[in-house]
Amino acid sequence: MDALKDKIKGNWNQIKGKLRQEYAILNDNDLAYEVGQEEELLGKIQEKTGQTKEEIKKFIDNL
Repeated sequence: MDALKDKIKGNWNQIKGKLRQEYAILNDNDLAYEVGQEEELLGKIQEKTGQTKEEIKKFIDNL
């Protein structure tokens, strides 16, 4: 998770745009990011998209 945390922290605006393109159902509230809240963020995305956390992590890792 540490590599994923670093990627999220460093590139959040780009990642957020790609997530919106992939999952149009996501809105600003779903993608509100705060440092240290990566697991909560993934949970929100998972809940809205129906994807598993592993699928979401893989999507972000592949960006």
